[in-house]
Amino acid sequence: MKTVYTIGYEGTDIERFVKTLTAVGVEAVADVRAVPLSRKKGFSKNSLREHLESAGIKYLAMQELGDPKEGREAAKSGDYDRFRTIYSAHVDQPESITAIEKLAAASEKQAVCLLCFERDPKTCHRYIVGERMGAFGYEMMHLFGDDPTRYLRHRDKLPKHLSA
Repeated sequence: MKTVYTIGYEGTDIERFVKTLTAVGVEAVADVRAVPLSRKKGFSKNSLREHLESAGIKYLAMQELGDPKEGREAAKSGDYDRFRTIYSAHVDQPESITAIEKLAAASEKQAVCLLCFERDPKTCHRYIVGERMGAFGYEMMHLFGDDPTRYLRHRDKLPKHLSA
């Protein structure tokens, strides 16, 4: 199986976030937020791109895989069944299917990590995107950006990317 990483930036800062990605060997971040803006310093699209590129990581804008407003509202209210129903319908649309195909193609060439806000991947639409990547032979590995040294300490347990 091939690996697609996922990460949320909730509970971390941009420095630890980038260190986590570099510790694992991520080569590109696919920003799957519908609205790639953040009140959290360093995580709005342009600032995030600059931080990533300064660490040698590509930024891939994938807004077409973002959660529609109704899905975000359902998740925010804690109605995760409704959230999953809304997002699953969205991700099954032709534009989203094409975006996932594009993401799978990019993942063949480099280690890609799906980015959104939520720390817990099960409460985030990136988990559903990762599930859809399974059709292309990918399994998910969820990263947590609060302690990048955990990945350095356990580097031998990390998946090896094909291009590495």
